[in-house]
Amino acid sequence: MKSPHPTIGGLLRSLRARNKWTLKQMSERSGIPLSTLSKIEHDRLSLTYDKLQQLSERLNIRMSELFAEETVNGGVPTVTARRSIGRVRDAVRIEGKNYESFYLCPELRHKRMTPAVTHLRARSLDEFGPYARNSGEEFVYVLEGTVVLHTEFYDPLPLQRGESVYIDANMGHAYVIGADSEAATIMTVSASDDDQGALEALMAAQGTR
Repeated sequence: MKSPHPTIGGLLRSLRARNKWTLKQMSERSGIPLSTLSKIEHDRLSLTYDKLQQLSERLNIRMSELFAEETVNGGVPTVTARRSIGRVRDAVRIEGKNYESFYLCPELRHKRMTPAVTHLRARSLDEFGPYARNSGEEFVYVLEGTVVLHTEFYDPLPLQRGESVYIDANMGHAYVIGADSEAATIMTVSASDDDQGALEALMAAQGTR
């Protein structure tokens, strides 16, 4: 059964097609063994955030390009009237140690804002691990449960459903599930001077599984 979400494999196939690379050329450029790359493209394997970051560095492209599906106009930037409907079923799903995130509007490239719906996993700062710390700013709105925001400069901040916070993402920070909740979900919008920074602001705390 086909996944309802764009997959890393499908996005890598699109990236390879845009650049007219063979599977072997993609393997040589990325440093990923050809057999492994084939399994990723056929959705039999996935990549964690650190591997995606390594891939973007080796290919010398912005990480957001890995999440951009092929555009109908061949990738020519649209100057005005951009619009994208953000549906979770169309989002790119990434699992990590601390979050399960659904990156919305993946077809838009060179975004300065990167929206996502994220399910929290960690229940304490100890469980979360080192603070996330990235360029840009981010806005978080609590959709479900109680969320506790830990930062390096402020006391822990409990946030209830319907409450929000806007922070400097360069400041060490971590979002964890509140003690009175079984689960918690947030809507995150990260912004930076470039789309790479915006994407990193959302993804860096994913951790690895």
